[in-house]
Amino acid sequence: MIAGLIVTAAALAVATAAGLAWRQRNGRVRSVPAGPAASGAVPRGITGAELGVPLGSRATLVQFSSAFCAPCRSTRRILAEVAGLIDGVAHVEIDAESHLELVRRLDVRRTPTVFVLGPDGRIARRASGQPRKADLIAALGEVT
Repeated sequence: MIAGLIVTAAALAVATAAGLAWRQRNGRVRSVPAGPAASGAVPRGITGAELGVPLGSRATLVQFSSAFCAPCRSTRRILAEVAGLIDGVAHVEIDAESHLELVRRLDVRRTPTVFVLGPDGRIARRASGQPRKADLIAALGEVT
């Protein structure tokens, strides 16, 4: 009986720690390592042709979404609002299911995933999950 309680307590501790770690990383805008893309690494840029629209003159916010993704709707609103606040910033939403080659190349593992691109299409930042508005504005300040 005591062994069962110990196993249950350990399982709860591990699950709690994993949940807290996931929650901390969710939506965090993080840097993409500089330098040439290594084997299996995320490539350094995306072109307007790949997106199907021209890049913003200062920066581009690229959002990968899927049809049944609830956080994608609120992420869309946040990115559109941020793009409207800053001149020269474009917001592009990509359907992940329709662009599987790009999803694989950029290592998109879940939706929403957001990339912050410089004016040349270079990937400067990325976030998996719904990013905070303040974090996006800060990331754009570093890119532009």
